[in-house]
Amino acid sequence: MIPVFKPLITMNERKAADKSLEIGWLGMGQYVNEFEKKIKSIIKNKNKYVVAVNTGHSALHLIMMLLKIKKGDQVITPSFNNIADLQAILAVGAEPVFCDVKEDTLCIDPIKAQKLINKKTKAIIAMDYGSCIAEHNKIRKIAKKNNLRVIHDAAHSFGSRYKGRCIGSFSDVVMFSFDPVKTFTSIDGGAIVVNKIQDMYKLHEMRLMGMSQKAKTMYKNQRAWSYDVKSLGFRYHLANLHAAIGIEQLKKIKIIKKTRKAAFKKYNNGLKYVDEIIIPKYDNETIPFHYCIRVKNNKRLNLIQFLKKNKIDTGIHWQPNHIFSLFKKTKSGDLSVTNRIKNEILTLPFHSLMKKKDIDYIILKIKEFYKK
Repeated sequence: MIPVFKPLITMNERKAADKSLEIGWLGMGQYVNEFEKKIKSIIKNKNKYVVAVNTGHSALHLIMMLLKIKKGDQVITPSFNNIADLQAILAVGAEPVFCDVKEDTLCIDPIKAQKLINKKTKAIIAMDYGSCIAEHNKIRKIAKKNNLRVIHDAAHSFGSRYKGRCIGSFSDVVMFSFDPVKTFTSIDGGAIVVNKIQDMYKLHEMRLMGMSQKAKTMYKNQRAWSYDVKSLGFRYHLANLHAAIGIEQLKKIKIIKKTRKAAFKKYNNGLKYVDEIIIPKYDNETIPFHYCIRVKNNKRLNLIQFLKKNKIDTGIHWQPNHIFSLFKKTKSGDLSVTNRIKNEILTLPFHSLMKKKDIDYIILKIKEFYKK
């Protein structure tokens, strides 16, 4: 099978993992510090503070706590979003409010989001999707006018730019994900980007079960035995082994950007005249996370089965959250675009190791499907 996702793992990652294990410091240590510094160097804003954690979901949960979102509060989020965001909202006792996405980008619709704001609204989640970046300038203006916080879910967009600015350099508070299928992986991992050093220190405690052990000490592969616990926290810190792999992945940003952009353009050029599918929007400032087409006329299942018979794997990213049992009674606005695309979206194989012949083969088989 041609896989949907495949990490760009080379001997460099294996050597980094071996070195980390040889050092023998398996918890949070020097490599986590280096990983945070590398992320900061890529987002190119010396006034931002980066805190690495064990998953993107952990990052979202800690962000909710940091912003003091609590029971009785509401957070506006696309229904077309990863379940991680929704579980983070529920984890602090708050209520999600589902917003629609834009037809061309599948990112949150700022106009529809504005209509959902009320006295209980505390934050808006602005999620980048696939190859597209949300309209952050518009969302920020809406949030400022209504005294709201903006949570930038940049799980898909690390290394990309928005209107010339690096993702992570301009938003209120940002989360990154480095899970096994992301553009850059640390096996599993996440990061939070904040504006204030006080918030960074607070997050340091929350990711260590509330313990006030100084990160500066632990980053030297040392224990800090004297500490206090003043607030709620979780075991969300990143391990040295994962950080070591993440560092090597971030070093590959140029080749990852080049290969993914080339694969994306090749797909778009090959499929742009297939009338029964909608190809994804392309922005030259982004490093595409995945390649998601939309299949018209209720033919998605047939296309999936046809491609599978021809040894081509596919995926669906994602099912909208408002269709899940847990959210049946959740407040929502007009979800007409979301309800339409949920039966159309289809993720084709796309990763940093894509071979041209594989893309040509996939395009050929899609065209063959429609000829039949």
